[in-house]
Amino acid sequence: MSFIKKTVKGIYWGIIKFIPFTRCIYETRNTQTPINFRYLFFQKVLGFNRGAYWQVHFTSIITYPLNVVAGIETSPGMMPGCYIQGMGKVFIGDYTQLAANVGIISSNHDLYDTSKHEESTVRIGKYCWIGMNCVILPKVELGDFTIVGAGSVVTKSFPDGYCVIAGNPAKVIKLLDKDKCIGYESPYKYNGYIQHHEFEKFKREKLRIFE
Repeated sequence: MSFIKKTVKGIYWGIIKFIPFTRCIYETRNTQTPINFRYLFFQKVLGFNRGAYWQVHFTSIITYPLNVVAGIETSPGMMPGCYIQGMGKVFIGDYTQLAANVGIISSNHDLYDTSKHEESTVRIGKYCWIGMNCVILPKVELGDFTIVGAGSVVTKSFPDGYCVIAGNPAKVIKLLDKDKCIGYESPYKYNGYIQHHEFEKFKREKLRIFE
């Protein structure tokens, strides 16, 4: 990189760092869920998934976002084509990542009256990875460090975590060595666009979550 480009880049990040509204862009730039102007523009200006308090790709759909608890550095629907259905309740732990085209369903139609819904809860732990084209169905609980293979349909819970599950219906194909699982933390902690130290207050005042 040339001296001029380095200088311009340095000035850019210097300005971003010290403006309160854009500081989150600077502080999350090296994380798994970086905030940038594109997400802010599509959500806050154009109105795509405006109700979500975390970064969402404009091709993803989030319903009832105030029924969703997204952990630190966790942005369900940040990748393209996801469908996060929060009609029930959805809890997703810190540092959990979702690939493209993932569906999380927290309610289902009544078997005998499809005009009605049966609401339930989906819980996904910390440091999980949900592969591309997966579907997580209502009442499922996944423990920490659960990896879901691409294209899987998860119909039952794996609350102990520390495993790789795959298939339709998903089943355990590998157990992970807990001693090798790394519970890293980022120096700057954000729940979506919200600094983590402010999230509990936001959760109490804005979210429709009662635990």
